[in-house]
Amino acid sequence: MNFLAHIYLSGENPEVQLGNFMADAVKGSQFKNFSAEVQKGILLHRFIDTYTDAHPVFRQSKGRLHGKQFGHYTGVIMDMFYDHFLAANWSQYHPLSLQEFSTAFYKMILGQKERTPERTQHLIPYMIEQNWLMQYQSIEGLDLILSQMNRRTKGRSNMDQAVIELRDNYREFEAEFHDFFKSIQGEVAVELKRLNS
Repeated sequence: MNFLAHIYLSGENPEVQLGNFMADAVKGSQFKNFSAEVQKGILLHRFIDTYTDAHPVFRQSKGRLHGKQFGHYTGVIMDMFYDHFLAANWSQYHPLSLQEFSTAFYKMILGQKERTPERTQHLIPYMIEQNWLMQYQSIEGLDLILSQMNRRTKGRSNMDQAVIELRDNYREFEAEFHDFFKSIQGEVAVELKRLNS
């Protein structure tokens, strides 16, 4: 799962959203340096990553990219594909439009920027300026983000070629996403209850 799915799965609590959003920049027990609600978001992010990586449907999707030229970036690409399907089918999952949801989230993280790790602080302006959450909605927008990521890896990731695989296997990936997402929504609801108890 990439940014959009992680934020969506956090629910309505902005502190949990904030923790989930910045969790990749928080290592080990460093999460204890943050408020209780932000800690929940960080721990939820870790739960989502562990659950996703082990899920047979996600592994099936990922397997379709194995043997291609993406190496250890396969999982990152698959996370991006799943965010695309969430964005492209957004009205099935959330009452607000994706634009409204994205705008509210950007406003929140901009106001909380100083509370986040340096790595996250560096990321926030680019995310907002380029409107990453909305970009996921179209294949062209996703391709743009993947191409930018490929440049950051100096071309080693071949992410600029990933959309070819998405187009060739679109229906299969989309069906797997919906199957997987039903499952993770239920598991996250249980995990949030546990974290709030």
